[in-house]
Amino acid sequence: MTNAGKRSSTIEQYRERVQNVLDHIQADLDRLHSLDELAQLACFSPFQFHRVFRGMVGEPVAEYIRRLRLERAGLRLLQSRRPVTDIAFEAGYQNLESFIRAFRQRFGQPPSRFRRLREVQARHLFARDSLPGSSLFSSGENMDVQIIHQASRTVASVRHTGPYKNCGKSWEALCGWAGQLDLIGPNTQFIGLCYDDPDVTPADKIRYDACITLDRPVTPGKGVTIREIPGGAFAKTLHLGPMEKLSETYVKLCGKWLPQSGREMKHAPNLEIYLNDPDKTPPEELRIEIQLPLEDA
Repeated sequence: MTNAGKRSSTIEQYRERVQNVLDHIQADLDRLHSLDELAQLACFSPFQFHRVFRGMVGEPVAEYIRRLRLERAGLRLLQSRRPVTDIAFEAGYQNLESFIRAFRQRFGQPPSRFRRLREVQARHLFARDSLPGSSLFSSGENMDVQIIHQASRTVASVRHTGPYKNCGKSWEALCGWAGQLDLIGPNTQFIGLCYDDPDVTPADKIRYDACITLDRPVTPGKGVTIREIPGGAFAKTLHLGPMEKLSETYVKLCGKWLPQSGREMKHAPNLEIYLNDPDKTPPEELRIEIQLPLEDA
């Protein structure tokens, strides 16, 4: 193997080991994760791990976990009517004042105003899209949403970090790899796993996995991970129209329907199932099924 090939192989190994840590943290964000534990999971010494993690992720482990917890708190403010105090304690803050101070520093406004502005935005969108004499968007319960129970799915995925609009290279890498192995067929689902809300997470830290479902065992390729999307209860709705309007559908679903549904959203990525090809379909004809993971009733 050439020196260039060895470097490429080493980089892929490092990425895979760090990604295992990121998945581990995401799966149990409330737990106190020690540096020694995470370093062992990544097969580094604690000293090596701290530097590798910071270099590859862009922030120290403690700051990364603190940011994810604070962003999750922001999402829970937007997606539920739960008291701010409860959400603060879940985020790991010992008192409400510390939470409000950290929240204001991160989002530029206190939690109560943050929640109120999203509610106003959701009401505006429902009012704008309602037809005269129609109650289609007059309240969250009347939005076209189904609660389904979905089995787990095995997928191949490629991670993208950055603005959602720039995820095309991940799809190119995934589909190029899958095409060579003849993995794409008529029953293949093309799924985007969306971990972060652009209104909550900085654009350069947004996480997205481009995924295709698999119907047979396969060895992962360069930059490709084989993983399971857990099953469970999901709120399902259909977005019709341009990608640029997708955020409005999320606001209606999470800001209006969800708080009135009596259900809680699970801290897991949203699923976007692309029912037609965005590269070959006129924007006004795009059909994207959104699946929002829910806690058990």
